[in-house]
Amino acid sequence: MKIKILAFGIAKEIFGGTSVNLELTNDATVYNLKYLLEQQYPRLKQLASYMVAVNNEYALPGDSLHERDEIAIIPPVSGG
Repeated sequence: MKIKILAFGIAKEIFGGTSVNLELTNDATVYNLKYLLEQQYPRLKQLASYMVAVNNEYALPGDSLHERDEIAIIPPVSGG
């Protein structure tokens, strides 16, 4: 399945744009997504942490992904 991944914060710089498209197997999970993204964009591994949101909710590694899901990469946020 093809999915579109939205990028926020430093993830936009890492991806080179506001989104990327990725091909995943039909039984893919958030864990699989993170693994593939880190293979294609090794700088993601350098972040202290980052979250994956699916359909506007933070997702867990074992959550399943579907072709029409809205997926976003949310890097750590600092501020004061």
